[in-house]
Amino acid sequence: MHILIIGAAGMVGRKLTERLAADGRLGNAEVSALTLVDVVEPQHPAGFTGEVRTEAVDVSEPGVAERLIAARPDAVFHLAAIVSGEAEADFDKGYRINLDGTRFLFDAIRLEGMKAPYKPRVVFTSSIAVFGAPFPEKIGDEFFNTPLTSYGTQKAIGELLLSDYSRRGFFDGIGIRLPTICIRPGAPNKAASGFFSNILREPLVGKEAVLPVSEDVRHWHASPRAAVGFLLHAATMDLDRLGWRRNLSMPGLSATVGEQIEALRRAAGDKAVALIRREPDPFIAKMVAGWARDFDASRAASLGFTAERSFDEIIRVHIEDELGGSLPA
Repeated sequence: MHILIIGAAGMVGRKLTERLAADGRLGNAEVSALTLVDVVEPQHPAGFTGEVRTEAVDVSEPGVAERLIAARPDAVFHLAAIVSGEAEADFDKGYRINLDGTRFLFDAIRLEGMKAPYKPRVVFTSSIAVFGAPFPEKIGDEFFNTPLTSYGTQKAIGELLLSDYSRRGFFDGIGIRLPTICIRPGAPNKAASGFFSNILREPLVGKEAVLPVSEDVRHWHASPRAAVGFLLHAATMDLDRLGWRRNLSMPGLSATVGEQIEALRRAAGDKAVALIRREPDPFIAKMVAGWARDFDASRAASLGFTAERSFDEIIRVHIEDELGGSLPA
């Protein structure tokens, strides 16, 4: 099996690549080749014995998607996007990468299939940002898409394209709406949601972090480990079970910032919590006010998708996966 990962240098892309390289399989199929692309060249996965091609490319540039798809990968993970805060700050860049790149990719698959039969599995990472306030207490898959950000709008359009291209038989697609991924390893990025990870990640290793919103802010979360699990399950499940409703919200955990902080206190004590510095940011607070707080993900759960059930578990996963299983002395 040949797998193409677009956005392979990002956090989720790297972890997906590592998992595929370690397992050597996707479902029941042996992974024989990996094509890993991003705007910066992804790293070669350690321990993988199959063919690996890495390349720094921008799929939103004309002709790039056609060249990648010409190799006819069996599964395509489309993870590439610029994040919420950057897409809001740079309107043109957001639509070019998040919408044009998606359309170019989907159309490249359609055109390749016109040459000879070709119908790969396509897994598209969407976002809970496709929903906009006012919200019900819990948002189900039936709730209408009224995004209040450019990023959410771009993802919602991508969902519609995926559904239509799947209905027309151009590929076998599934769109998964990821919760905010927490705790994200590495350095802070430009996502407006980044503080959810920062206020845990930095204090866990003795560093200061800034909290730009109030502690009563509630949001929907899942760990990087859960996100990789979502992607692998989406790539291998029987999509006939979805019918033509090809996009669905992933399971997660609804928690307030205050509940996050109390979980941090249980894991690392008052000393870690004291490293959180309150600095209100009206721009971020306004964006967060328009985000979803809680979901009814029973449809995804019934299809076999799973995630953490507490922030204590999310912190434990981070310590195991990023800190070697224990906190620094």
